[in-house]
This record gives sequence, C-alpha cells and structure tokens, in this order.
Amino acid sequence: MKFFSQSFVYDDPWSIVSLAFFLRYPNPYASHVISCDVVDRRQTDSGSLLTTRLILKRGTLPRWAPQGIISRTESWVIEESEVDPFGKVVRCRTKNLDHVKVMQIEETQLFQQSQDGRTVQTTEAYITSNIGWGLTRRIESHGLARFKAHVQKSRQGVSLMMDLIRQARLQPMAFGSYISSIHTDMSFLVPETSASSSPVNNIGHKSENDRIPTSQSNRWFDRLSSVPALPDIPLENILSLEPSPRKSLFCVLTQHAITVWRVRPSTPLAYLARSETSLIEHGDNLAVTWSPDGSRIIIQTTFSYLVLVMVDHIPDVIAYQPPDIPLSVQRNFLTGPGEGLPLQSLSLSFEGVVRAEGQVLSVSPRKHHLAFSTSSPPAIQRISWPSYDDADTENDHSRRSLTGYDTWVLNDHELPWLVDSDVTVAKMLYSTSGVETWITSDGRAYFVRLQENSQTDKTTVDPDNKDECSDGDPQVGGSEGNEDKHFPSDSLGSVQNEHRWQGTCIHNFEIPRWVQKSRCIDGDGPGSGGLVYNEPRRAVEIAVNARFSLVAVGTYSGSIEFTAFPSPEGPSPTPQIIDVPNPYNRPCGQVSTMEWSSDGYVLGVGWEHGWGIFSVGGRCLASGFGVDDVVDSAKFQDAFMHGIKDLFWAPGNFELVVLVQSSPNKRDGQMFILPFAKSATTCQHSPDNTCHAFLQMDDRALVYRGADQPDMSVINPESDVWQHIKIPQPYLASNWPIRYSALSSDGRLVAVAGRRGLVHYSSTSGRWKLFSSVAQEQAFAVKGGLLWFHHVLIAAVEVSKSYQIRLYSRDSELSNQNVLHREVISSPVIILSLVDNSLLVYTADNMLSHYLIVPTTDSIRLHLCGSITFNGIIAVPSAVRVLSWMIPHAQKQLGDPVDDLAVATVLMMVGGQLVLLRPRKSGNQEVKYDMQIFADRIEFCWIHLRGIGTLENSLWGYDGQGIRVWLNALAIESPSSPDEAPRSVKESVNIPLDFYPLSVLIDKGIIIGAEHESATRINLPFVLFRHATSSHLFLHHVLRHYLESGQIREAVQLATNYQHLVFFAHGLEILLHTVVESEAAAEADESGTLNAASKTLTAVIEFLDHFDVALDVVVGCARKTEVTRWRRLFDIVGNPKSLFEICLNSGRLKTAGSYLLVLHNLEQREENNKDAIRLLQSAIDAQDWQLCREILRFLHSIDDTGTALRHALLQTNMIKSSDSGKDHGSTM
Repeated sequence: MKFFSQSFVYDDPWSIVSLAFFLRYPNPYASHVISCDVVDRRQTDSGSLLTTRLILKRGTLPRWAPQGIISRTESWVIEESEVDPFGKVVRCRTKNLDHVKVMQIEETQLFQQSQDGRTVQTTEAYITSNIGWGLTRRIESHGLARFKAHVQKSRQGVSLMMDLIRQARLQPMAFGSYISSIHTDMSFLVPETSASSSPVNNIGHKSENDRIPTSQSNRWFDRLSSVPALPDIPLENILSLEPSPRKSLFCVLTQHAITVWRVRPSTPLAYLARSETSLIEHGDNLAVTWSPDGSRIIIQTTFSYLVLVMVDHIPDVIAYQPPDIPLSVQRNFLTGPGEGLPLQSLSLSFEGVVRAEGQVLSVSPRKHHLAFSTSSPPAIQRISWPSYDDADTENDHSRRSLTGYDTWVLNDHELPWLVDSDVTVAKMLYSTSGVETWITSDGRAYFVRLQENSQTDKTTVDPDNKDECSDGDPQVGGSEGNEDKHFPSDSLGSVQNEHRWQGTCIHNFEIPRWVQKSRCIDGDGPGSGGLVYNEPRRAVEIAVNARFSLVAVGTYSGSIEFTAFPSPEGPSPTPQIIDVPNPYNRPCGQVSTMEWSSDGYVLGVGWEHGWGIFSVGGRCLASGFGVDDVVDSAKFQDAFMHGIKDLFWAPGNFELVVLVQSSPNKRDGQMFILPFAKSATTCQHSPDNTCHAFLQMDDRALVYRGADQPDMSVINPESDVWQHIKIPQPYLASNWPIRYSALSSDGRLVAVAGRRGLVHYSSTSGRWKLFSSVAQEQAFAVKGGLLWFHHVLIAAVEVSKSYQIRLYSRDSELSNQNVLHREVISSPVIILSLVDNSLLVYTADNMLSHYLIVPTTDSIRLHLCGSITFNGIIAVPSAVRVLSWMIPHAQKQLGDPVDDLAVATVLMMVGGQLVLLRPRKSGNQEVKYDMQIFADRIEFCWIHLRGIGTLENSLWGYDGQGIRVWLNALAIESPSSPDEAPRSVKESVNIPLDFYPLSVLIDKGIIIGAEHESATRINLPFVLFRHATSSHLFLHHVLRHYLESGQIREAVQLATNYQHLVFFAHGLEILLHTVVESEAAAEADESGTLNAASKTLTAVIEFLDHFDVALDVVVGCARKTEVTRWRRLFDIVGNPKSLFEICLNSGRLKTAGSYLLVLHNLEQREENNKDAIRLLQSAIDAQDWQLCREILRFLHSIDDTGTALRHALLQTNMIKSSDSGKDHGSTM
C-alpha cells in the first residue's frame, strides 16, 4: 500500500473554490475524463447536500505491464460528496470500481474555509494492488507517481474554472447558476441579488460546437430545476412559469427576479433581479405574463403595480461563447433535437411601472392594450401600451405615455348579463384565437367580448385594432421606483366608454338554499356570519380550445368539465363531467393549472396533489396522484407525482413543462419536462396514417408491425411489434420540432417534416434520405401535409411566400433538381388527401381542388380536374382536419374520373364535427352541397372506402368513450330540408373501449390502441412509464347489428371474409355470449324488449349454422354462461344429445367432450355412462391420450365410489375383469 497526503491553500473564498471543484469537468487539463454523471443528489435534514457521481476515465498502461492484464483501459470511478453550507466544508471520497485487483485508488478531499477567508484543500490517497506475481510493489509505485502528476493537473483545472466564474461575476447582471451535462439533469439556482434597471447582459457564453451535451437516459422525465450544486447562496421558490407566445422561450418568476429560458435546449438566456428599492416601494413579484408579440413581460406585484420589462433580441450575438482554450483540447458533443440553432442573446431592461386604482387581480395583455381586473372598486381597466417620442428616440429618458384608458365598473348597469353583479373578475384569459373568458369571484365562468355601443354607427370592433383616448392619462415612469404614476381616484366611473362588454355564462351552478338564506340573514358578505361556503363546482381554472370549440373548466373540488361553445340561439350546452381515474381515492385538491396543446387534442391538468392528461373527448391518457407503492421519500425525485403548480406545452406538443408544488422537504420549486408519444394523425390526418398504428415522438417514429404478423401476436399485448425509427440527428438538430409525419399505404415508407425541409425513410433499405444541400433544405417549409403515392412523396410547401405542391421520388436523391413536378397554387394548403389516384387539395381560400396523378414515360405530373368553393358552407377553413370523399359505385365503374368532383360526397371533419357534403345540381347545372352533420366531439375518424364486404364506405369515429361506426355512409338518407336535419345521425354500431384507439385493422377485425402503465420500485428514485399495446375485436359488434336488423345474409357475407383468422371462433363465441346475456337481462327487466332479444338469439343461431365452427362456438359459450341459461340456449340450438352425436360421428372428439359436460349438468346422462364410454373408446382409437385422461377424470368426479370409472375401463378393455376383481373398491 502506498499513501499520499498534501495540502493546498486557495486565495479565493470557499464558495468559489467549491463551486469550481464541482464544475471542473470537462476542462482541458482532464482530457482523460470521458463522462461525468449524477446518479443521486439529495438534501439532508441538517441542510447538507449529498451527491453521488459516476465518472468514466481513460488511462494508459506502462510498457512493462503484461499483455492482457486488463481487458480495457477505461474505468468507472464513483465520487461521493457532502457539502455543508453552514460549516463551509466539502468532503469528497472517490474510488475506482473497475480493475480493483490490479490497482485501487481511494482518494479523499476536504475543502474548508480558513479564518482569513481563504480555502484549504487537503488531499489523501491510498494506492493498493493485489495482483501478485511480483508486480504488486511496482504497480503501487507507478500508481503513486501517476496520482501525484494528476493532482497538479486537477488543481490547474479547478483554477481554470475559478477564472471563468470570476469573469462571469464581473458581468453587470451575474447569474449564479450551475448547468451540468449530467443525463440532461440541470440544476437551477436563483440568487437573491439586486440589480439596476439597466439592460441585462448575457449570463454566459457557449459556442455552437460546444453546446450542452445530451445523452439518452433510461428515465422518461428530465428535471430542469432542482436543488443547487452548492446551497450556500439563498434560494427563492419559483412562483410560476409563463411561455412566450411562440413557445420558444419561457420565463421563470421568483419573488424578486425573473429568468428567461430557451425551451430547447433548456437553457437560461437572461436574468433580471429587481432592486431593493423597487421591492420596498412596489412589492414582491406575484404573477407574470407576456405581451402577444413577445416584446414585453408584465410582472404583477403584491402592491398592485405592473412592472413592464422589455425583451430585446440581440442579433448576431451568440449567448454562450467557448473559453479561450486550444482547439485540440476542446470537446465536441452531438447536438440534440432543436439544439443545432445558435442560442440568440436576449436583453431584459426595465421599461416602467404602472399603478392602478384598486387591487389588481388579473392581467390580460392584448395587441395594442393592457387589460386588467381590479377590486375595490370591482372593475375592468384597460390602458394602451407606452408610446415613445419619435423626436428623441436615442435618449433613454424619452417620454413614454399611455394614450388610452378605459374603465368598466362591474354593476348591473355596465354588465347586466352577470348572474351576480356583486363580484370581481378573478381571472381574465384572452386566447390568440380571439376568444376571451372570465372567471368571477363567485366561481362562474363567462364568454365575453367587447362591442361598440349601439348609439354608434359601427357594429363590432376589435379593441386591439383601435387606440382609444379617454380622460385618464396615466403615465409610465422612466425609472423604477420614483417616476411611477397612478390613476386619478375620480377617474373610475367618470370615463365615457365607447364600448360595452357582452357576455354569456358558460359555467353556472345553483347555490344551496340554506346558503342563500344565511346570507340574507347575516348580510351580503359571504363570510359575514362566520360560515364560509365553498361551492364544489366553483371554477378556479379555465382553458379554451378554439380548434374544437370546447372549454375546459377546473373546479374547486378537483373535477373537470368540458363545455361546448355557446350558440347564439338555443339552450346552453350541457357540460360533460370528465372521469378522473383515482383508484386509491387519494385526495387530489383543487385544479391548479390547465392548458390545451396547440393542436387542441390533449389537455394538461395539474392538481394540488396530482396531474393528468386528457384527450379532447374526455379520455384520460395518463395521470398520477402520488405513487402506488412504498418508496423512499428521501430519495424519490419525481416530485411531479405529488402535485403540479403550473405547466405549459412545449413546441410540437411532445413535451409538457411542469412546475411542481412546493414541498416541505425541498426549499425550491422544481421544473420537469415530461415527454409523450402522440398519434401521427394529430399532425397529418391522412387515410394511410390511420390504416396503421403510427406514433410520433420527439426524436423518432413508431410504427406498429403487428398487422404484418400471421400469428396471434397481433392480439398479444406482450408481443413487441413496434418498430422504432430514429430521425437523423443532423436534420432534427436544426429543424425541431417535427410538424408532419406520413406513412405509405404499405407501411414501408416514412416521411417527416420539421421547421424547414423534409426527410424520408425506407424500412426496406433501412436508410434515410436528406437534402445534400442545406441551403435547399432551409429554402422551404412544409405547410399543409405530406402524402405517399406508391414511391412518390407529395408535399405541400411554402417557398418565399409562394405555395407549391411538390412531388419527390423515393428512388432519387433529395434536391431541387430531382423534383418530379411542381404545381403552383394561389393560397396556403390546409390539408391534403389521397383517394386512389385522386389528390384532394383544400386551401385557405375555402377551395377544394381535384387533381389526377398521371404517370408519364419518364416522370409523373398532376392534372387539375376541377375546383369548387365552400364559401357559405365552411365558416373557418383552418378548422378542417379531415378530408375525403365517397364516389357512387356507378361512377367508379363507368364514369370519367374527371367528373368525380361533381358527384362525390365530400367528407370533412370540421373541428370535432363529422360532416358530409352531398352534391346536388341546380337548374343551371351548378353543383351545390347540402351539409349533414353526422356527429360532434369526434377526435379521430377512420374512412374505409375499400372495406371488406359490407364495410365498404364505412365511417369510424372515436368520441373519447368508444368508436361509432356508420355502415355504408352513402346509403344514409339526407334530410328533406336543412331545418329538419338532426344535430347528429345515429350510428350503426357503437363499440365501447377501455383504451385509446390508434388504428382499425379492417382485414384483421381488430382495433389496435395503447394505454399507459406506470410502476415504482422501492430501490428506484423515479417512476417507470411505458405504453402498452391493447386490442379489441370489432367483428361481433358489426355482426350483432346486422342480426338485430334481420340481415342474416349480410352478416354471413361479412363473416366469410374473416373465417380464416385463428380467433374467428372466439369472436363468434363473444357474439353469442353477448346476445344470451342481453336476453337474460331483458327478461329480468321486464321492459318489453324480451321479444326483440329472443328474435336476435334465434337469428344468431341461424347465422352460426353457416359455419363449421358453430358446434364449438355454442358449447364454448355455454361453458362460460350460467347453467340457468342453458335450457333457453339449447331450446333454440337443439338437443345437446343430438349435438353430441353429431360431434362424435364427425370426429370432433374434444367438442363432444364439452357436450358431455353439458349433458351431465342438464341431467341427461344415462345410467351406464354409455356416451362417456363411446367417447373414451373413440379417443383411444384416435390415440388422443389427453382427452382420455380428461374423460377418466370426469367419470371419477361423478362417482366417488369408482364404479363408473371401473366400468368404463372394462368396457374399453383398458383393464381386465380379473384385475378389477383383485382390486375391488380401489380407485384411480
């Protein structure tokens, strides 16, 4: 054993040295260090920080070392450290985990602050070797020499990091944060520093070639914010998160400061701390929001001030610059998704402070105005954004003023549509779609809009398109703290508004009568009598989904309600109460935050004690209320499982950024990124994408290959039939997120398009094709979708504000020279659809164009057949999500494809409505369309124009609870007049599902879907998540519809196409079992439906007689049904004795054995068991020994004396009569 000990004194304070020690990797003096990963980090009750890191190092062997003494030169080293911020001590112990027999080095380091403010480092090491062979002493001496050399280099690396820290702290706005590259686990630290109102400089510098490295982690969730690396700097809890309008940035608000982060990579760009004077005069930070153009951040304070912060982008300046070290020792990392673009610098600067009359409750920025609600008095106030004096634009102290000011007091005169006028507006939400909602203090929710007064000539105006002037002219101060102005006290009510608010209550409830009575007795105040009543349905959060015309309301009790947009005429829509799965009945608390994804398909919800993701139809896709199993709470890291305070969807809707609730065990709030996989139909709802289960993740595509399997793996949930196709890293780095995904009809070709350009993949060759020229790739963006026509990729693109449809060949390289065809169009494409060789193009000018895809000798081109406008039919073209058509059979067989547009029934999904547009010709032969709404609140639909048998031209729609099927939609009669048209058309079949469907495999008779699963382990500090494949047979649902309608012939025709499947008999058995149970339920209810159920059962038996598996289906159903229902079943099927004889004579011995059990339970067994003996003899002749064993067990079970068993053995000559006499009374 060799021992080493040395001490060293740093002139810097302990906080700088200890921080540099933890940030020492990578550095140019430690080129032998390959990686450094944090595997555990936790804080003790005493405030110490315990960290465990794994370090991978590379070494070299001396020349005299025997060959093969070690298998590889890399070695894993474990580092365990403890940071005591109060005693200002760091203890660190490291040792190698590999090659311990050859040599093990155990090193301990101690950093402690001396009395003079400097830092003392004490290093000790023990070098031991157990190799033997006379090499022990030589190896230990070599290890000691190498360790001494590395100690000096280690100090140089720490000194380099200390220099970088000192340089960063010389910046005017220092950001004391630590960002590590450890399994995408980054620590976020906010120091309580003061700063002036000057613009914020960049917090650090990093070049494009030296970015934050990313690595694939086994965890599903990335933690952005956690306890700091060194907790000697005071912390602040994170109050809220607020994304920018384009979701590329988000700001983090603390009590005294604000930080702007980049979403991808998750990196802070700018930091602004308010001065101590501002905090005293204006109050602490309370809430934050962005202006619609992203140029301002508005901070609401506790003293009812609004602090305006300017956000300026600094062009041509990279936020992170590499340190000045030689290129030979710089380390490069592969950029992850979205990390290929330079980190543009930001500047945060104070603009001014606005003080409002009354307590500010909610802030809602608009394009030209800043609106907010107040109490004392309750009102809605609006001011214009500051305008600057153009004459002195270079002067920082140029005049800034507010040119417009309006106030609306909440009373019966100003707002007569309020259910209760004695309220305040607690929350104002203004969406980018123009929909505005309020939540009042009594818990009701309203749709509102601002209209001109009826005395004026104009009807309705957008308040953000006009600047109003009024008597009040509040000023914006030029410096924070001494130039702020407030509204005059007499301004409220004195302003003559030119606009009035109109509103409709969308969330209402009845207050219990005892509460109303107590308020009348005790006074008007809700708590005047000492009893506070909290209405469970009181709205606390609201989220608007303009794409599906839906509003989600979160309540005080934790429930979620979905409500459709109110109609100008007709009754108020009935809310849908969403089922929130909580199997252990854990408390969830009230809803704390909600947000719809930008595509409108999913809703993220946070509760005080949990979280959940819900589809637009109300299906819960994932949720968590605590952890199911017992875990070590001290080590458990996934704090989002216990509650979420704030959240937002990242670009592309693949990730959810969440802020967890404050925990008593952790001093700071934590931010996590939760990644998800979503159906590719959310990006591109094309027929080919719906024919296959096709999922899209942040960096890959997942294609379900079970449909290609001939065996039972298609319905086996444990079979691994998903193909993971990773998107090329060079394309994803600069074009994240993925916006469109397309799959070919055979599932072999995949194309994806991100921010710019496109790439495509072939599963046959396993290769991606990318543009060789980056300039050509970045010159266009896919807008409108991607489609595969055999080996040709069709893309709707935008190029320099012009719009084209391009055709690319899979066999050619991607370049502008290899474009097969360009079709220039005049308007942006909303959606593409492909039906056979017809390309349907729907554009933003409400025009549907029909193109024929015409192959030529050397290329392929598009031929325009015709166009038709839907003006007056489709109000909002951008709401169209699905497009297809159905052509009459005669036109398919005999008609000219050019005339298809004039006779086709157009199918669209507008928002959540499934719509059919039926053509008719007027007197002048002009084609017009009659609109018929099939259903509302449909999430996805599957269109099978070439379905099997009677499933041709069938529509399948999922509404969040199950799949609704309309068989032969062309045959559905249209209403005689639009006034008589029902809101929806009753579906032919309704298939309830307990999972989320992804595709209907029409040729397999199966619906494929997925559901999430989560698990915890006591030895793991995180939750394990996975998606499990689920399946459901739909054949029996469709067959039952035909049989209930008496259409036995159609049912037989349909079932004939599926009788080759291995699970065909199982499907028929489910059908028979369902009908038998329905008849029994009808008989118990005595509701008059018994006769219809009896007819259906008779039709099912008649239908089964057409198939050879009928006898197996009947007896299989009987054995799964209660015995009391057997007599009714066999009264229709026939005598089970006759069925037994049929099976025995036809050689179906196993089926005959099942009927033998039925005969026994129906007491039709003969005394001598002749049927059992005959079956036993047949089984012996067929050498089916398994069946023989089961028959003998059956005989033994019906006669405990063994007489029946001995008799059967004698009759079949399995034993002789003499053997029976010797062993009289014995049994087997």
